[in-house]
Amino acid sequence: MGGRGGGCLNEFMNNPLKIAVASGKGGTGKTTIAVSLALTAAAAGRTVQYLDCDVEEPNGHIFFKPQIHSRFPAMVALPEVIKAQCNGCGDCADICAYNAIAVVRGQVLIFPELCRGCGACSLLCPKDAIVEISRPVGNVEIGVGAGVAFVRGVLSIGQIMTPAVIAAVKGAGGDQEITLLDCPPGTSCAVIEAVRDADAVLLVTEPTPFGLHDLTLAVEMTRALKKPFCVVLNRFDLGDDKTVAYCREENIPIILSIPDDRRIAEAYARGEALTEVLPSYAPVFTDAWERLLAWCERQIPRKKVPVPLDQGKAATS
Repeated sequence: MGGRGGGCLNEFMNNPLKIAVASGKGGTGKTTIAVSLALTAAAAGRTVQYLDCDVEEPNGHIFFKPQIHSRFPAMVALPEVIKAQCNGCGDCADICAYNAIAVVRGQVLIFPELCRGCGACSLLCPKDAIVEISRPVGNVEIGVGAGVAFVRGVLSIGQIMTPAVIAAVKGAGGDQEITLLDCPPGTSCAVIEAVRDADAVLLVTEPTPFGLHDLTLAVEMTRALKKPFCVVLNRFDLGDDKTVAYCREENIPIILSIPDDRRIAEAYARGEALTEVLPSYAPVFTDAWERLLAWCERQIPRKKVPVPLDQGKAATS
């Protein structure tokens, strides 16, 4: 990192920082931004991990080309009925918010495709007739590529338990100084799972009517989660100025603006990282990274470090 960060910023960066890179819609360049920032932070001497939480269509591996050293299944707990203990009362069906359980003529029917694994049915069964059985819904891969720790999740075909795989990806992360979470597009439960324990959110958008519409939805979601957020405006010279006006009216900082550059699309299609194949963009992302860190310092409270009891007494004596 350049000298502009200063000692105060270095002190701030002693705490691990998790930044979620999200977007209201697909195709805005979210992965390009997440990968470029991860590589920029690593080049600045930080320990960095990239968590690909877009588990339905993960593509970060195309750019990092990681060496995978471990894999494990992402599991979810699903209910199973102990028929000898079940009296067919129907409490489990009543409590299920996803209609994954039905009771027909005293027999409990479970529909695994609808179950979200919340565990309410087993917890509230008056006869303890429901147990939870783990089953895989995807896989998690861990490796290293381009000097960045890499974790990605892959949802199994036919499964819908996206949040469970995302949670497994986050659980597999290490203790690096910087974590970049490449989130799914949109504002669904999967996005909320990816974003909910991030320190800050970077919303990637484009200046088009669809881009602005979906940005407003993403802003509402992020505000509901009480997360500080800022914006990257991709292809800023392609559309109109309504997105910039919206950000100004809502007091949302735009950390980075990227032009509509055909070379970026070509690099993406070849699976090449932007900052590596187009050197002119490296200082652009370095400046953006420093601005992002400075903004995070202002927005994110410093994590309190517990003071040992004997030191606390000495300070008051």
